[in-house]
Amino acid sequence: MIGNDWDLILKEEMEKEYFQSLIKIITEEYKNKTIYPKQTEIFRAFRNTSYKDTKVVILGQDPYHGVNQAEGLSFSVKVGVTKPPSLQNIFKELKDDLGYEIPNTGSLIPWTEEGVLLLNTVLTVEANKPASHKDLGWEKFTDEVIRKINEKNTPVVFILWGSFARNKKSLITNKIHHIVESPHPSPFSAYNGFFGSKPFSKTNKFLESKGLKPINWEIK
Repeated sequence: MIGNDWDLILKEEMEKEYFQSLIKIITEEYKNKTIYPKQTEIFRAFRNTSYKDTKVVILGQDPYHGVNQAEGLSFSVKVGVTKPPSLQNIFKELKDDLGYEIPNTGSLIPWTEEGVLLLNTVLTVEANKPASHKDLGWEKFTDEVIRKINEKNTPVVFILWGSFARNKKSLITNKIHHIVESPHPSPFSAYNGFFGSKPFSKTNKFLESKGLKPINWEIK
């Protein structure tokens, strides 16, 4: 159980045969291998940001695969853990966009409290093996999550960084929502259009235009 309105929203999906099989596979993986994030944090994105409160979705691929990095939130790392290069670039763009100083922490938990759903499309990964849980069934589940958010009758901003996230645009059909997209913040692509894309101010400008409270993107 997630513990908020997501339980009802996702109940039917979680009862489907593919999802039950997925959970059995993942449970065995945790028993026999080192898997990230902690088992109790698999659904943390949903626990931290309810369906009702979701105003922004930042879509990631799969969790960080290094020791103690992943905390169940896309792009976020646990307090005290060195910020990965993509996250460093996200903070650089945040400073350039809105002037906020780069924080010491790499944890994005404050954003989740503002209504930002930090969703990975794959929710688990084996240690030191990126994309190792790709195609087990998580994508089918998180595609349905995106569809459910698409059904909301209040505007949501979808922030899509990189080709993987941008491929999910076909799921976002409701005209009341807004898409902010750019290349990925990774060092391989950040200079090809991520830097200077101003996703944070663009998001807030849209939310304010709809009479919604903007996101406080500052992390202290």
